[in-house]
Amino acid sequence: MANRQKPTIQWQTSVRERNSYLVYFTGQNMFYQLIAAFLTTYLMMTGMDMIKAGTVVMAVKVWDAVNDALFGAIFDKVKFKSGNKCLPWIRVSTVLIPLASILLFAIPTGSSESVKLAWFAIAYLLWDTAYTICDVPIYTMVTTITSDLAERNLLMARRPILAGIGMGITTIAFTILPSESVGLNYTLTTVIVSVLAAITMIPIGIYGKERNYHAGDRDETFTLRQMFSYLGKNKYLLFYYGGFIVANALLTNNTLSLIASYYLFGNSMFNLLIGALSMAPQFIIALFLPAILRRIDKFKFYVYNNIATIILGLAIFFVGYENVVGFLILTIIRSIPASVIGVMNFMFTPDCAEYGRYKTGTDAKGITFAVQTFSAKITSAIASSLGMLLLGFFHWQEVTASSFEELQALGVSQTPEALHGLWITYALVPVLGYIAALVLYAFYKLNDKDVQIMAQCNAGEITREQAQQLLSRKY
Repeated sequence: MANRQKPTIQWQTSVRERNSYLVYFTGQNMFYQLIAAFLTTYLMMTGMDMIKAGTVVMAVKVWDAVNDALFGAIFDKVKFKSGNKCLPWIRVSTVLIPLASILLFAIPTGSSESVKLAWFAIAYLLWDTAYTICDVPIYTMVTTITSDLAERNLLMARRPILAGIGMGITTIAFTILPSESVGLNYTLTTVIVSVLAAITMIPIGIYGKERNYHAGDRDETFTLRQMFSYLGKNKYLLFYYGGFIVANALLTNNTLSLIASYYLFGNSMFNLLIGALSMAPQFIIALFLPAILRRIDKFKFYVYNNIATIILGLAIFFVGYENVVGFLILTIIRSIPASVIGVMNFMFTPDCAEYGRYKTGTDAKGITFAVQTFSAKITSAIASSLGMLLLGFFHWQEVTASSFEELQALGVSQTPEALHGLWITYALVPVLGYIAALVLYAFYKLNDKDVQIMAQCNAGEITREQAQQLLSRKY
């Protein structure tokens, strides 16, 4: 059998442009990690009732469901005179996201609970809208800055590395600066992180160039009915992101990592060790994943790693947090399949877009990637609110503190029931999410070879009749 030749990249982007595109994900994911991992910790130290705060988070998601769908449709329709499709949105979001983030982490602690809840709701709405404006365009932009598939694949494979760096920076900053040792308040920490993140997001707005899109090109236009009709026919998009939402909405370990480190392991800085052990494999996986996926279908590989994460997660729960050595060893092992999942999470959206176009004849990348954005944000919000709601159920005592240094000085302790509830929420609930996701993943039938055939058909390289003959099954 002849060896498969590595595709030759016909570079359309400059080195500076590629670096600018990739480094944008560092800043974007600094902001994403800010909300996904540390918003719950911050809210738990503002003195608000956790059940009320969790309810506000869920209420904001009603708007989120609307604005993601609307922006997906708007993105597909709007044409800019500059001839750019993505860059105008990205430039606006580079200003809005830092401002909204700072506002969100500046809740006036001396105010009444009603004022705090109102401030939080408004700031979270603004942040959510600003993030929507950046997410769909930056992921779509890989298709507008180059038409070379090998170049696109390289950029998509390198994105998780830069994203992981961004998440790591936020994790380090929000663990060390407000810790018992430093004691910087959360608002100033957010300002520092936001400035650093914005600096990494600015270059693509300066050096980016969209070659594969022009303002005069014909775009699909959608009514609300047509949009839902498209989503209804793109069943694999719904199955995949249904599973994604279930799994990630129950990742309460991410949102409670600092609290668990402080109360279960004795020091909030323990979170750095957990973070380092969990994220280190992600960079290695991102480097070698393209080679791995040349030998195995990526969705099968994704499912296998989900199963491994479930088994190791159950082992961690039953070992318990009292056995610190056992916990750390299992965490190191689990970090390998968990890193694969993290790197691969958004690799299936382009496949679903190709399937959607092949199935319906409609090129709806904006709507398809809007589902990705909505899923990423709603899962972060659900995980945050779910963590607070569950701890409220276990009678967690509310506290008001601007940092862990202040929390330590207050000497607030939690009951054994509350600590047991924290361990269940931190270690067991995420495993249940992965188990539920596997049920939905069982209905996802796309494979790499068939998606490639669909892409060739969509590009006009082969006829639909030829595609139907080549596909492994009827779609």
